[in-house]
Amino acid sequence: MANEQPLTKQMTIESKGSIGMRDADARKLEDMGYEQAMERKFSVWSVLGVGFSLTNSWWAVSAAMITGINSGGPVLLLYGTILLFIVSIGIASSLSELVSALPNAAGQSFWARELAPKKYSNIASYLAGWFAWCGSLFACASVSLSVGYALVACYQLSHPEFVYETWHIFVAYQCVNAFSAIFNCYGKLLPRIATISLYTTLVSFFIILITVPAKAPTHRDAKFVFQTFMNNTGWSQNGIAFIVGLINTNWGFSCLDTAVHMAEEVPQPERNIPIAIMGTVFIGFITSFFFIISMMFSLLDFDSVSASLAPVLQLFYDALGNKAGAIVLEALVIATGIGCQIACQTWQSRLLWSFSRDRGLPLHRFWSQIHPKLDVPLYAHAAGCVIVSALGCLYLASYSAINSVITACIVLPYVSYAIPVTCLLIRGRSNIRPGPFWLGKFGYVANVTLLMWTAFTVIMYSFPVYMPVEADTMNYVSACYGIIVILFTIDWFARARKEYRGQTLEHGEGLHTAVGI
Repeated sequence: MANEQPLTKQMTIESKGSIGMRDADARKLEDMGYEQAMERKFSVWSVLGVGFSLTNSWWAVSAAMITGINSGGPVLLLYGTILLFIVSIGIASSLSELVSALPNAAGQSFWARELAPKKYSNIASYLAGWFAWCGSLFACASVSLSVGYALVACYQLSHPEFVYETWHIFVAYQCVNAFSAIFNCYGKLLPRIATISLYTTLVSFFIILITVPAKAPTHRDAKFVFQTFMNNTGWSQNGIAFIVGLINTNWGFSCLDTAVHMAEEVPQPERNIPIAIMGTVFIGFITSFFFIISMMFSLLDFDSVSASLAPVLQLFYDALGNKAGAIVLEALVIATGIGCQIACQTWQSRLLWSFSRDRGLPLHRFWSQIHPKLDVPLYAHAAGCVIVSALGCLYLASYSAINSVITACIVLPYVSYAIPVTCLLIRGRSNIRPGPFWLGKFGYVANVTLLMWTAFTVIMYSFPVYMPVEADTMNYVSACYGIIVILFTIDWFARARKEYRGQTLEHGEGLHTAVGI
């Protein structure tokens, strides 16, 4: 078995010559059983741009501010951000350790296959791949919906007679999804787009951070910002209101595996990807923390902000007293959101491509193709965008769709992280050959933090945000989980248990030996 070569590896050697002609990164990938399918065109800075553009903590706070305000007010937004920062250090450290030791675009599905006991490696890998990919689709949907709200709100502010309807948001959602899709169709431009997006979000942050409090006619006192707790959720227990409100701040620290799936497009991914992941968390905390303080000091009319279609736009208008100025600042938020959506689509396309490469999905031969001229998984990208477009119909069915899709895009990736981390702890952390990023004994704390937080979010984030529960306020995320489980169960028994890469003899034992398992 140890001398057998995976089919992908055989094809690589036959089509591209001897291993000795390859660079070090390509040879490492070949040792894992894969060919170098895309050019390593991303730098550490541009891959950080992809990671932070998607996670984008300060933008997430601005886009979903109303949930945070109603579920705890300034106290939730401020101290919830600190809590999520601490938790996210553990999560990011766990991901960084794994990608440093086993850099592969498949990420968690690849790690699960390598770390799980052989008897369970294929099903563990398969589940991790499904949860990760579905989480990326819901992330795309949540960003499109949030930017769609902002676009319609800008029009409403400039046209007071306009009364928006559900279909207006739906159309804006589809436009955002389609427009952003264009930028992922040409691989050589993606590093530049990612870098521009990173600069855009940072410049927008500083402009808003300075302008809003500088122009506000009055300011809240420190007691309001640091001690005021609000509960407008209908929950009688403030603790439950605080927990369901954490969805707002957690959204800004979710999807931390984005950079992981660029591992085959970055030189020295074992070093550069952990830098991008940890950088995303630290930049996210700094920007979101100071953004929240700035906005809370400038929050003049809570009722108008709470009732607005886009609360942060109303906050801008109340502070500046000028519609044009408020729309200009909101345009910066929208531009940042577009960058976030582009990064989301990069993420989901790499997940679909890498998972299909291991035959994890129906029609995998189609989705696993790389366009030779565009240097992107074009078919995987298009398929994901079509599915995201269809998810927009959820909003037509229920106003509460935005909370449900945000919850799904937070929780599903966590579950996908928990699978390989659980396998790592069962096998023992000493049974993996570490990469350059390794925390030793402290890594155990990071791993346990990830598992505990995953369990917490699966349970607590399934609660409805508002009480009493009605059709338009229900949290339908449990239904989303149920549909996903039904889909992969059918696929597993109908096809994947025989076709999935982990079940075949193509994958030799060489890598298991390399990681000490």
